[in-house]
Amino acid sequence: MYDDVLLPTDGSVGVDRATDHAIDAAERYDATLHVLYVVDSDVVNAYSGDEFVDGAEGAEETLEETGREALDAVATRAREAGVEAVTALRYGVPHEEILRYVDEADVDLTVMGSKTRSGDYRRMLGSVTERVSRQSPAPVSIVKTTVDA
Repeated sequence: MYDDVLLPTDGSVGVDRATDHAIDAAERYDATLHVLYVVDSDVVNAYSGDEFVDGAEGAEETLEETGREALDAVATRAREAGVEAVTALRYGVPHEEILRYVDEADVDLTVMGSKTRSGDYRRMLGSVTERVSRQSPAPVSIVKTTVDA
């Protein structure tokens, strides 16, 4: 049913349960797990360089390092489960890059984490998960994780 499963990750707490689901789906369908991290161009462009990020690095390098660590962690878990994993690090607007990857890799299923928060926090700007789920030509499975505000 699925040959290619995509797990976009930002390395946050909300992705842990989605990682389990994505690995399980890839294992169940003998699919390749694609793991994607997008270095958010809006964050990189908003960084003035005045704040301390790392003694020798700026926002872009720090986000790249975070991305590589997140990709490696998921790929390791997938391989330990006997699932083939392919990783990709991209630059741009997260939901746009995820949708582009879905098209380019002919992804059959995208598994995304979503943090469930209480109160007014939920009414803030739309999430990457919401945008991808509305615009993706392929099925999107949303795995919710409750996070304290």
